[in-house]
Amino acid sequence: MRLADLPTPQVLIDRPRAMANIACVQQMASAAGMRLRPHAKTHKSPMVARWQIDRGAVGICCAKLGEAEVFADAGIGDIRLPYPVNPANAARVIALMDRVAISIIVDHPDVARGWSDAMTRSGRTLDILIKVDVGFHRCGIDPAGDALGFITTIAELRGLKLRGLLSHAGHAYHAASDEEMCAIAQQEAETLVRLRDAASRSGIPLPELSVGATPSLRFSVSQRGLTEQRPGNYVYFDRTQVGLGAASLDDCALTVVATVVSKHPGRIILDCGSKTLTNDQFRGATKSGGYGIVLDGGGESPRRIDESLTIERLSEEHATVRVDGTTRLEPGDRVRVLPNHSCTVSNLVDAVRLVEGDTVVETLPIAARGRIA
Repeated sequence: MRLADLPTPQVLIDRPRAMANIACVQQMASAAGMRLRPHAKTHKSPMVARWQIDRGAVGICCAKLGEAEVFADAGIGDIRLPYPVNPANAARVIALMDRVAISIIVDHPDVARGWSDAMTRSGRTLDILIKVDVGFHRCGIDPAGDALGFITTIAELRGLKLRGLLSHAGHAYHAASDEEMCAIAQQEAETLVRLRDAASRSGIPLPELSVGATPSLRFSVSQRGLTEQRPGNYVYFDRTQVGLGAASLDDCALTVVATVVSKHPGRIILDCGSKTLTNDQFRGATKSGGYGIVLDGGGESPRRIDESLTIERLSEEHATVRVDGTTRLEPGDRVRVLPNHSCTVSNLVDAVRLVEGDTVVETLPIAARGRIA
């Protein structure tokens, strides 16, 4: 099937680019002597996860238990949830433990005790890591507080096997320069290594130090002491990663093909609204607005930005695009849009189209979309 034969809007995955991204990041992690455990919330596809594992990844991460259940059903055997799963979900976790290797994170003593009680009652042992807040201030224990006391408490709980420490430098998405990004990666690693060494002196081994964020990945792989990288967005990249210097336009594997449905003085309308592009804002070192960027070159495989077009407003089904100057585009013409955030775009569609150039080679179901619990 040719790309021109598809109705629009459609979410497209350039398969050669995705494969190149998988190979590149795997090589980075392997060269650094670190395990790669990609976060599957970006693609939500067991097939893509298999591509990653076949090329060297040790397993995957999932955001929620519902995602983990989908990947377990598909035969993925090692799944980590870097998310504060509540012990109310113990029955689902135990069911997963019968099929796959599962690990979760804790960052609150009551939650950890709840998991200890659940595992003790079931006669199981659950692998856990302690989440550390390295600057994003979302989840994680405060490394400047009584972190060693927390680690000691968790290490003594029955039914839990403390594997190590885990962090997410989400504030890297707000770095204003490569220097700031590098400093974030360095501080993250130093924080985890310092806590690991303090625990070791107290007789508590913490063999795993796991970090994960695509923007800081290129700096994290050179940090000493880390054992695991958990990037997710790298498989597709997006406009934000380009803005943060983590990727080039030519690396971006996910785009949206859309049709011009209306044209008026100073604006055109595309058929890819918030149900396709999402309302996620752009994050990057350069200050730039809009809900994605329109690529110049029509519907084939463009890699230039059309600077005359700005997607300034989204309705559910419409993208209102401001035209600075003139545009050759008319109703019926097709464009390619690079979204701000590829992870949320994946979650909006039942399937994506794998393409090579302007040829559609396969339709890929998004099996874990909408699994929010």
